Amino acid sequence: MTEFETLTKTLNDRLAELTSRVRRIDENLSQPLPADFEEQAVDLEDHEAMEAVENAGMLEIQQIRRALARIAEGSYGSCTRCGEIIAPKRLEALPTATLCIACAR
Repeated sequence: MTEFETLTKTLNDRLAELTSRVRRIDENLSQPLPADFEEQAVDLEDHEAMEAVENAGMLEIQQIRRALARIAEGSYGSCTRCGEIIAPKRLEALPTATLCIACAR
């Protein structure tokens, strides 16, 4: 097993989960609003909350894709700002980290 094989699988699994969730939210958001104005108001509030969840999911999808690209190109684990190694404990806690702790401050 390669150094990042387990991590790659974990990231790909999370990517699939998020992609599915975002797709379901999109489908839900594309449903027409009910004719009743009170129900529309409730649905619009729900839509705002779902859009926030969708946006967070899309951001995480981008971060995961970038991490997978860094793994593939061999630059994973190096700080994108200073080039130093990102602490393994930091990567364990935040696998999509691009900055070492010093640069993240």
